[in-house]
Amino acid sequence: MRVVVGLLLLLLGLCGSGAQGEGGGLGEAGEISQFQEKAPRDAAEEPTTKQTTPDIWAEVRALRDMVVELKVELRNMEARVKDSESHVDEMKAELMVTKVHVELLQRENSDLQTRLSSSESELLVCKSRIEQLERENAERLKVAFYAALTDAGQVGPFNTAITLKYSKVFTNIGNAYNPATGFFTAPVKGVYSLQFTVCSNRTGYMGVQLYKNSQRILYNDERKEEPGLEYMTKSVVLELMAGDEIHLVLPSDYSLYDSVNNHNTFSGSLLFTL
Repeated sequence: MRVVVGLLLLLLGLCGSGAQGEGGGLGEAGEISQFQEKAPRDAAEEPTTKQTTPDIWAEVRALRDMVVELKVELRNMEARVKDSESHVDEMKAELMVTKVHVELLQRENSDLQTRLSSSESELLVCKSRIEQLERENAERLKVAFYAALTDAGQVGPFNTAITLKYSKVFTNIGNAYNPATGFFTAPVKGVYSLQFTVCSNRTGYMGVQLYKNSQRILYNDERKEEPGLEYMTKSVVLELMAGDEIHLVLPSDYSLYDSVNNHNTFSGSLLFTL
């Protein structure tokens, strides 16, 4: 804009100079026509003045054209500036959308990190609990036994009741069963599962009695009318104190039969402590 204003001022200045030059030329021409005899040299200079005046107006027109071109260029520049401003506005709008999207992603990331931290905490708690259970399981007393009666064949009948000694021990975890006495001794207070199988091959009575210390818990018998192998199986679940003893008794006049095939067995295990 400053360039345009300067050019306009220059144009006005030139127009003023041209007007004065043109007026001066006419004056000189009038003087030449009136005083031809007195100033013959002025007549010789008149063509030069007439030639100079058109050159000035040509420059004025050139300057005018230049101003027009500058105006056009200025309009073009203004249009480009408007386009640039519009593009900048679009970029600002896109930047705002991007900023909002980034904020949403940041919030989502924060939520995910929170949930991840919570999951890691829960995982640590579960891991700690598993380790605790593993330690408790490793420290927990394990008790289980399984034994068969004898390979001798016929056992009984006897005149008095006898304690059965299951001498063929296959499992005795915790060493709570003593094959020399036939007693199972509870090492800790807890709930125990006990099972036994009775077999006989003779006619007459077959069966056993289950004792807890001196208390008879179970009396299980049957009368055989015909010879041949016959079985009877029972199981009990008992709450025992540490030191309580369990054993099986063969009543008087009862008989059993066992061999390498292990027809008579006695077993038990600790279910859980109390």
